[in-house]
Amino acid sequence: MEIEIVKPQEIEKRSFEIIEEELKERGIVLPEKEVPITKRVIHTSADFSYAETMTYSPGAIEQALELIKGGAHIVTDTNMAKAGINKKTLARLGGQVHCFMADEAVAKEAKERGVTRAVVSMETAARLPGPVIFAIGNAPTALIELHEMIEQGAYVPAFIIGVPVGFVNVEAAKELFLDGDVPYIINRGRKGGSNIAAAICNALLYLASNNIRD
Repeated sequence: MEIEIVKPQEIEKRSFEIIEEELKERGIVLPEKEVPITKRVIHTSADFSYAETMTYSPGAIEQALELIKGGAHIVTDTNMAKAGINKKTLARLGGQVHCFMADEAVAKEAKERGVTRAVVSMETAARLPGPVIFAIGNAPTALIELHEMIEQGAYVPAFIIGVPVGFVNVEAAKELFLDGDVPYIINRGRKGGSNIAAAICNALLYLASNNIRD
């Protein structure tokens, strides 16, 4: 393969052009509204299988954008995902991003109760004021806990981004939300990760802010 000369400021644009070209070569046509999100996930992962497994509830993108424009907060299950989210754009829209996984109080309570920090983190997040978008890229137990809170009538998330990666309970945890009432963007199967959760959040943020980035 030949080296392609691309100016630094044009690398991302060229990357998306390549993704579009390869999607066409593979005969994949994404639903129009899902294109910016799924293409950014592919851009982050270089994995075209996401074009087949990314799953959106009816009206998910419109609902997510309405929440973000209304100042909804985002809660992640890893500091890596938190670090990857464009916080300046989110702040301009009135929101903040939180991750409680590393909080000492969360770790202490989880140890005392014999549960994962993800469980206590979700309970902590449920006490935040206003609507919360949960971006879960690592811990299926976080999704399971959120689903249990819904089932118990204790709490209803405003939106779920469910893309944990791994082998234990990952697929089952994602499937819990597919027939529920909470709007979601979920990647079915084992793939995902903190970088994918952040990519989805950023795609939504850029759409909500009319592609103006900091």
